Amino acid sequence: MLTVRAPATSANLGSGFDVFGVALGTPADVVRVERASETTITVTGTGSQYIPEDPAKNTVGAVVDALDAPARIRIDKGVRPSSGLGSSAASAAAAAVALNELYGRGLSRNELVPIAAEGEAIVSGEAHSDNVAPSLLGGFTIATADGVTQVDASIPLVACLPETVVSTRDARGVVPERANMDDVVDTVGSAATLTVGMAQNDPELVGRGMADEIVTPERSELIDGYDRVREAALEAGATGVTVSGAGPGMLAACHRGDRKAIASAMVDAFDEVGVESRAYQTAVGSGARLSRN
Repeated sequence: MLTVRAPATSANLGSGFDVFGVALGTPADVVRVERASETTITVTGTGSQYIPEDPAKNTVGAVVDALDAPARIRIDKGVRPSSGLGSSAASAAAAAVALNELYGRGLSRNELVPIAAEGEAIVSGEAHSDNVAPSLLGGFTIATADGVTQVDASIPLVACLPETVVSTRDARGVVPERANMDDVVDTVGSAATLTVGMAQNDPELVGRGMADEIVTPERSELIDGYDRVREAALEAGATGVTVSGAGPGMLAACHRGDRKAIASAMVDAFDEVGVESRAYQTAVGSGARLSRN
């Protein structure tokens, strides 16, 4: 049996819609695989009751098909579905690493990115790499049509997840089809600033680089209490706050010593608007890890 732990991720980071992503230290999915003549999937853990075990409807099933690697697969969900923390990507990335090793396909982590992205398409309707890339490779990733660029980083983060649901399809539905040039210029500047911040491990630059006036304002309307929670995080020391992926999760960049205060402030702010939440004091972390049982 092979076991792979694949981390949760946060995509977009405000200014990098469908391009930027980071691996989070916590939470994570754990996937165990064994060879079999026919694929079966068992799902346990956080939100498992909402995840289909039919391989044709599960994100992992597409990975099995792409690698021609039937297996008995057990998924232990640590990343809640519809959280904005790359739940489906974590399962797809873990399965891709495990099945590639189990069947000796010999593909590199970079070569596994488009395969895991096909699994993502089952959930979002399109094959995006912004979540699967960091889950596979770790660190900060820039996913484009030409491939993935990865940067090792260790920026402290707080991910706060309210007990509400925003579907990826709904979140994509509010993305504007057009943007004015001033907003585009500002967002490009933010994206450049964030990229430099990740390369230099500078939380101040990363926080400033999360600013975005195109996608984030529309998606934040889907999250009850977003403005209040963002304000509370900034008051507690966050250098920047944005929607994590499609939401409803929120992500704050910060200095290491401020994580506890920021996490508490975000949870309290959600509570003020009648929404329960959970905060993860984490950081940009490593990618999927393989072990043999």
